Amino acid sequence: MASRRTVQRSRFPAAWAVLLGLLSLLHVGKGGEQVPLLLWTSEGQSPPTAGHIVGQQQLASYLEKALSVGPRNVVLFLQDKMSIEDFTMYGGAFGNKQDSVFPNLEGALMSSSSPLVLPSVSWPASNAMIGQLQDQLETSPLYMDPETLSQLRLNASSPALLVFRLPYGIGADLVSVKEILSGNDEVIGQVLSIMKTQSVPYTAIYTALQPSRVSQVSHPQVFTVGGGRSLLQARGGYRERERERQQRIKERARIYAPVEFKEGENTCILLWAKRLSVGIQQSGYWEHHDLTPSTFGEGVSPKLHGSSCDKTKAKLVLNYENVLGCSSFKLIFAMSQRHYKVSARRWFTLDAVELECNGTKATFNGSRNIYAPAEYSYRCESVTSFRWPLLIPRSPKDPANQWRVSFEDFQIQGFNVSGSDFSYASDCAGFFSPGIWMGLMTSLLMVLVLTYGLHMIMQLRTMDRFDDPKGPAISVPQTE
Repeated sequence: MASRRTVQRSRFPAAWAVLLGLLSLLHVGKGGEQVPLLLWTSEGQSPPTAGHIVGQQQLASYLEKALSVGPRNVVLFLQDKMSIEDFTMYGGAFGNKQDSVFPNLEGALMSSSSPLVLPSVSWPASNAMIGQLQDQLETSPLYMDPETLSQLRLNASSPALLVFRLPYGIGADLVSVKEILSGNDEVIGQVLSIMKTQSVPYTAIYTALQPSRVSQVSHPQVFTVGGGRSLLQARGGYRERERERQQRIKERARIYAPVEFKEGENTCILLWAKRLSVGIQQSGYWEHHDLTPSTFGEGVSPKLHGSSCDKTKAKLVLNYENVLGCSSFKLIFAMSQRHYKVSARRWFTLDAVELECNGTKATFNGSRNIYAPAEYSYRCESVTSFRWPLLIPRSPKDPANQWRVSFEDFQIQGFNVSGSDFSYASDCAGFFSPGIWMGLMTSLLMVLVLTYGLHMIMQLRTMDRFDDPKGPAISVPQTE
């Protein structure tokens, strides 16, 4: 699709209301485990029937059809969370067009000849969409922001997958959610404006990784499509309903299980992280890849061939395919434990984190910073190689200098594992953090200033003679 010009929302108020109305009417049923997907391209698509939930295979067919007839420069706006209620609540669907937070998205959809709207896409399918696009385009994703996009020169003949991650507010503060969505719409507008200046045809997709609202309220919703007013029938107040939705999200939130390697029937290595990410520098830019969906989650079974463990050594090997241009990619955690006479106990260390890309290894040394008692697990909020690094390249000439690794909420245990649960965690955060040291030094400085002031006050001496204004003046001899 050729570059789209941003259309002012005042030109399409009725059409935008129709789109939101259809989007809401198509999303029926009580299940809230789906996310909406919006795609605009130059060729038409056949939307699914009302109430149909698009699965992974059907979504792949939609994407394949769009890319076979449309531009192969794909701009993917991937929001952390999104549900259809976000459009009805914040898109000005109830007649208050001035309150809409999607003017740029509205303009892009209305300027497209045939946008495709999928109201109900299973969120596992949306999670696998980057991999599907990567296979169909035969190129690695580029995680970008508007500033880096302005420096990138695209070519219409060469396919590109540009991914823009967008946040989402999950608190009970509705104003903050609205502000975040408005900021996301501004990012979409900036990206589309940059694509317009470069005159490169593109296909744009806007979706999310998971739903922002797990279940819908069971009260009926009535929308007048194309009319002037809309009604939302529900019992209770607006904030009460939102509070109930957020409570359901917290109650139904799932925490995925750790990666578990077994030697025989006994578990000997456990690994868990909120996010595993690797990056490589190519042509002066950093390309990043998120390994989390391929490592953790319900129904995900990472390949662990090459892993091993015994009483003194443990090695966990995570095998991947098609990561940052590497057809074969391995993430290796090498650990060891030994007895230290000074502390009179055994400790285990994460000796190295290795990245193997098509047989080429890059090694990060972690033994100086990542360690714990042998009976414990090790946990750290952030383990990176570039910002307050705990992982350091083995040598200045090691290929690791061209790579970045980042583990968020990281926990690992390679020895003395009991069952499928981590042992007590030894946290990387020391007792005296930089904030504590700053507070102690500031307090010490204030105590010193106060002590010096008291000392000076105690050195003051009162006069031994006083002048009486009614009497004769006091004469003080100079020789005294």
